[in-house]
Amino acid sequence: MKAVFMGLGYIGLPTAAVAASKGIEVVGVDINPTVVETINQGKIHIVEPDLGRLVKDVVEKKYLRAALQPEEADVFLIVVPTPFKQNHRADITYVRNATKAVIPFLKEGSLFIIESTSPVMTTEKMAECIFKERPELYGKIFIAYCPERVLPGNVIYELENNDRVIGGINQESSDKAAEFYAQFVKGLLHKTNARTAEMCKLTENSSRDVQIAFANELSMICHKAGINVWELIELANKHPRVNILQPGCGVGGHCIAVDPWFIVSDYPEQANIIKRARETNDYKADWCANEILDACEKFEEKYKREPVVACMGLAFKPNIDDLRESPAKYIVSRIISEAKADVLIVEPNIESHITFSLADCNIAYEQADIVVWLVRHKEFLTITKNENKVELDFCGVR
Repeated sequence: MKAVFMGLGYIGLPTAAVAASKGIEVVGVDINPTVVETINQGKIHIVEPDLGRLVKDVVEKKYLRAALQPEEADVFLIVVPTPFKQNHRADITYVRNATKAVIPFLKEGSLFIIESTSPVMTTEKMAECIFKERPELYGKIFIAYCPERVLPGNVIYELENNDRVIGGINQESSDKAAEFYAQFVKGLLHKTNARTAEMCKLTENSSRDVQIAFANELSMICHKAGINVWELIELANKHPRVNILQPGCGVGGHCIAVDPWFIVSDYPEQANIIKRARETNDYKADWCANEILDACEKFEEKYKREPVVACMGLAFKPNIDDLRESPAKYIVSRIISEAKADVLIVEPNIESHITFSLADCNIAYEQADIVVWLVRHKEFLTITKNENKVELDFCGVR
């Protein structure tokens, strides 16, 4: 069997590598020549435990290679981004472009799968796109939707062991897609229709967003009430049926910070709680930035000089290099542009950044007057607290 993966990002590359490790001939397609060259050298362009070793192995064994264009294959997987537009409506341009790119290579018996998180009915729209250009394929190919559900930092394990939801445009497509995933997924394969599978992915991330919003809202309430929110949550979670999540400086990443808007934009009259949760989590980043700006003003008033502020973390969650939709990144940008301060920026998971000049975490902590904990990276947990510094902890480091 030969499979073409359209997209070699945080999901596409690990999935392609895992499939290749099971003996499937995989061609990974990406529009970035540097990414293609890097992978063909047996290297990776993202941070993910165990991925580098796996890619090196399957490239050396010639089970995986990267290319700039698709080619003939048995299976085609669309694993490209689906951002939202300024009005929070989903932008499926990448999905559509990737679909159009593989249409010339489809043949009778081909399996076409979308993994990209997408609004409901996207799979059916892509099917219409395919059959409009290739009407002779109607009823002769298999089309399905199968969203990923992995945790950055543990992707390889979860790709193989998590259950998968597989929704075809018909029963035959669901069965065919399940046969494909059974080659490298140990978890259960739950077959349904395409619309339900699409909504399932959006529902999973919206549910998590609502739970995080409760924790973030609680943290702001506790701040005003003079209560330690971390202690409060620990005590509340002693209740056998309570499981409050940990608050942070917002919600980031390409899933939870984006996917709920797909439901809100399509069902605005019904998605009230989902919309409010999304707004709460977006607001939390501004709330944190305002707290930092206030601390800077108070420092200058007291010491008659501008403070040195260490912003600890840029990624959207601990111990990864992914900055997509990161509230920490947004907060740092606001502090740089609005605060009267010397700002030091720390992100131990990346070597450099096109916009920010990065500092060593220990040096930044030593030099700072105000330390802002934005992401709970493991490197930060070993730093000994200096009682002479002002510390604003938005993620539970202290």
